[in-house]
Amino acid sequence: MSTAASTSGPNRTLTLAQRRRAVLDRGGLLSSRRVAQKPANTTFFMIFLTVLTLVTFGLVMVMSSSSIVALNRGFSPWTMFFKQLMWASVGGLGMAFFFRFPYSLLRKFVFPALIFAFGLMFLPFAPSIGVSINGARAWVAMGPVGFQPSEFLKLALLVYCANLLGRRQKEVTNFNRTSRPVIVALVVSVALCLVQRDLGGAIVMTCIVLAVMCMAGIPMRIVNAIAGSGVLAALFFTLMTSSRRNRWTAFLNLDETKGSFGYQVWQSILSISNGGVSGVGVGAGTGKWGYVPLAHSDFIFSTIAEEMGLIGAAVVIGGFLTLVVFGLRAALHAEERFGALLAGGVTMWFAIQAIINIGGVTGSMPVTGLTLPLISYGGSSLLVCMSAAGLLMNVARNMK
Repeated sequence: MSTAASTSGPNRTLTLAQRRRAVLDRGGLLSSRRVAQKPANTTFFMIFLTVLTLVTFGLVMVMSSSSIVALNRGFSPWTMFFKQLMWASVGGLGMAFFFRFPYSLLRKFVFPALIFAFGLMFLPFAPSIGVSINGARAWVAMGPVGFQPSEFLKLALLVYCANLLGRRQKEVTNFNRTSRPVIVALVVSVALCLVQRDLGGAIVMTCIVLAVMCMAGIPMRIVNAIAGSGVLAALFFTLMTSSRRNRWTAFLNLDETKGSFGYQVWQSILSISNGGVSGVGVGAGTGKWGYVPLAHSDFIFSTIAEEMGLIGAAVVIGGFLTLVVFGLRAALHAEERFGALLAGGVTMWFAIQAIINIGGVTGSMPVTGLTLPLISYGGSSLLVCMSAAGLLMNVARNMK
């Protein structure tokens, strides 16, 4: 009898999960702090496995394509690979943090994070740490560590817009309460990117914000007005100088521009065609031997297509399509509006940036200098993308 009382009374032994919920429930914390307590579902597993596959795939291709660049710079052929591996490890920690962190609590840090990201955008202009690459002054180098501030601004801007539009979902038709603050944040972000001559980053940020606004139900006349203004601004920025204009229109006539502004794209197409269906083998590609500039970063897709052929290219494209399908599924079935806009924004971010990158590499679109998310060489890009993927998995884990 005493045994039965001890197991059924208030002093019975609780499981770890029950004790955790009891602690959170004190003071009403359980209702205000959403933690990843639900069992893993198919959507979560598909997103996780796809991200893991793309990152692993990217590490292998960075190891193959960066060795020549490292040797030309006087380093060990493994230098750039180990640096990317280090960033992938840090990105894994970021992904784990944002997956476990209750995403509803991010709302407390949204505005300070956006202001901090704006501040980071001024660092490339500092004489001692700012770095200019290919005409764009968009990087910061502090000793052995370098990063691109605009990558962090993408995530901060996305979370800010998702939070504001999620909180004011009943006021989506009120321009002053919803659209105006979002437009102000977008204009400041785009202006900072254009000052750095980073048109690619400005385009991606604009697309992210437009996607979130569409999902939030902002009137289409406002969305169309922003999109039209963005196109006009991009055209004006492109046509400002003849060199920039020639660079952006080179893909339209590669027969004439393959020896000048279209050289990189032409060599990329040659590398892709050399790969055939099954590729020439990992490490056996020729494009990375100086023929295709940035074959380890912006143009890594051409290295993949050459060394792993149509099969490898299909795996990459299929991976991003999988992210889109299950990312949108997570957005549609999210527990709350904020989570839905977060998941949808991250999904469209990856999709749009991948389309622009692959389009430029294959000669279908202008080259913008954007990386291929989760795959290209670049520490800040990998770190931020993996952290954003953690947010996406967080929403997916807590679907309705």
